[in-house]
Amino acid sequence: MMAAWYEQTVDGVLLDITGVLYNSGPGRGSVIPGSVDAVDRLRQAGLPIRFCTNETTSTKSALVEKLQFHGFNLTEADVFPPAPAVCSILKRRHLRPFLLLHPNAKANFAEIDTSNPNCVVMGDAVDEFSYENMNKAFQLLMSLEEPVLISMGRGKYYKEDNDIVLDLGAFMKALEYACDIEAEVVGKPSPSFFNAALEDMGVTSDKVVMVGDDVVNDVGGSQACGMRGVLVRTGKYRPSDEQHPAVKPSGVVDNLAQAVDLILKHR
Repeated sequence: MMAAWYEQTVDGVLLDITGVLYNSGPGRGSVIPGSVDAVDRLRQAGLPIRFCTNETTSTKSALVEKLQFHGFNLTEADVFPPAPAVCSILKRRHLRPFLLLHPNAKANFAEIDTSNPNCVVMGDAVDEFSYENMNKAFQLLMSLEEPVLISMGRGKYYKEDNDIVLDLGAFMKALEYACDIEAEVVGKPSPSFFNAALEDMGVTSDKVVMVGDDVVNDVGGSQACGMRGVLVRTGKYRPSDEQHPAVKPSGVVDNLAQAVDLILKHR
């Protein structure tokens, strides 16, 4: 019988942020009980941690400041959001985006030329997902001989306060359908996104555990890269996730604190 996910060697941990560390909500959101201490215990054990997030409603610095306010021990170097990777792609391919983003996230693209756009970049724009803005993105893509749509994630929904709310993926799919194209996803579950975090830690995928509340993008995405994907029963988790037709989590835990308990108990 194969050893349980926590009985195998763990030399590094990847953590989702929203739904694992804290829940979105008014102001700075709310911390999930036990998560601050869980991160501290991983640090104290000497395990490298990287925070892989599809958060696209703010800058990296604003996100880190919020988490530090809640007591989390992390720096900007520990956090992997999609925006920096997208900026690198835009510069390398000489792309000028029409930005369909939350206003707080546009500062991420301050150094990017957005004149005469020849592609669309979208994140979780929230109220900016108006008919007018979606239609502008649609019209631009339809006008291009080789349309390029870059999406910073493809999540279906996430948790805000006590409700689940539509995520970026629903709006990405609308543009894909209307334009008969396929978006380039930068962020989870993209293998290049996970591999960048692994390379930064200097740990091979078979020695890494990813903990997330999204059974497809966190768990399935990490497993496709050779990691163990552990699902938490916090955030956007729904009981049906444990019987997902395509993804079988390496493990299911009540919260991050329980995952850390199991990892450290068997080190």
